[in-house]
Amino acid sequence: IKVKIPFGNKYLDAIFSVPERKPTYGVILTHGAGGDMNFPHLVSLAAYLAAHGVLCLRFTCKGLNIAYRTKAFKTVVEYLKLSDDYKLLGVFLAGRSMGSRAAASVIRQLSQEDDDDFIQGLVCLSYPLHRPKLQSKLRDEDLLFIRCPVLFVSGSADEMCEKQLLEGVVSKMKAPKKIHWIDKANHGMAVKGRTTDDVMEEINAQVFSWLREYIEPKHK
Repeated sequence: IKVKIPFGNKYLDAIFSVPERKPTYGVILTHGAGGDMNFPHLVSLAAYLAAHGVLCLRFTCKGLNIAYRTKAFKTVVEYLKLSDDYKLLGVFLAGRSMGSRAAASVIRQLSQEDDDDFIQGLVCLSYPLHRPKLQSKLRDEDLLFIRCPVLFVSGSADEMCEKQLLEGVVSKMKAPKKIHWIDKANHGMAVKGRTTDDVMEEINAQVFSWLREYIEPKHK
């Protein structure tokens, strides 16, 4: 279901992937620095989540300014929270690359502003911990403030997220956290000798099984 979400004096394009039965939890998903919400990995994940009973709202926000992207993400969170069509108990924020930085930034900001527990967790796909070959400057400030559960899905050969550096940051995080390494994958999650669909199946299954750990106990 296509929707337009008011953002300042314009609109963000977004698409709901809606499960057959009424969902109680949702995921808000956005893309990296390039591309848009129709990036194949996002489309695949959204379809997988909806097929397994989780609502997914993915949106496009162009622009390479992280503050701008964060503001847009915040607007989408508010939109879904106030939606009359979908009364959700909570949402998980998810993003690919720069989108995951924006998601982390939103969670940090909202946790300082209000203490409701609408946001349940964070999913970082290919989190860009540093620029290629610039390992000395880590983008970890938001991660260290987050208290809700966080899942990282990263390639072990990601040129923007060196394995040891991410493990180091994660060991300092206070939040419940998990890293799933895609063996030999680069930042774009490409792996020599594996098809994109094969890699996506692994990612989708990982994301969903992690979500389920946090969703299911609340239903029992």
